[in-house]
This record gives sequence, structure tokens and C-alpha cells, in this order.
Amino acid sequence: MFGPVAVVYGYQTEAEAIALANNSSYGLGNTVFGSDIAHAREVAAQVESGMSWINAGWASLPEIPFGGVKNYGYGRELSEIGFTEFVNQHLVHEVE
Repeated sequence: MFGPVAVVYGYQTEAEAIALANNSSYGLGNTVFGSDIAHAREVAAQVESGMSWINAGWASLPEIPFGGVKNYGYGRELSEIGFTEFVNQHLVHEVE
């Protein structure tokens, strides 16, 4: 799906929720909500996506990289990381 659509799934355990989130051929981004920020970071690190937010909605700002994984695209745009992401670099080495 793409667009302003919300899908709600039920789960019993945290591991099941992470597996459900990762059971997709796409991976643009996710948001993890929780009062224990350290634990929320641990959960976010296990979700297969290009971007994770904790206790916040999504943002697209020039200073932060934007992009996904899996079938959601290649590389990152914006930020310092994005400057050379889509550039084909060519090395020419000459030996005399």
C-alpha cells in the first residue's frame, strides 16, 4: 500500500510485532512509541526500514537522510549522505 492509509494488526508479543513489521517487501520507515527510550531504540534497531522515529511522526528535512530498504528504493537522498548516493564514480588509474 502507498498513501495515507493506516493498517492495524494485533500481536501478542514484542517479537511477534517486530516480525510482523519486517514481513513486508517494503521498508521506508517506522515509528516506535514507548516511555522507555532505550528500549524503544532497541526495538527500532530490529525493524527493517530505512528510517526510524521514536515517539515522533515522520519528517523530511534537508539535514537528515531520507530513503528506504528492500523494494522501497535505492540509497538515500538529502543530507551529507545523499550528496554522492546516486552518483556513479569512475576511477581512472594510470601506470607509467
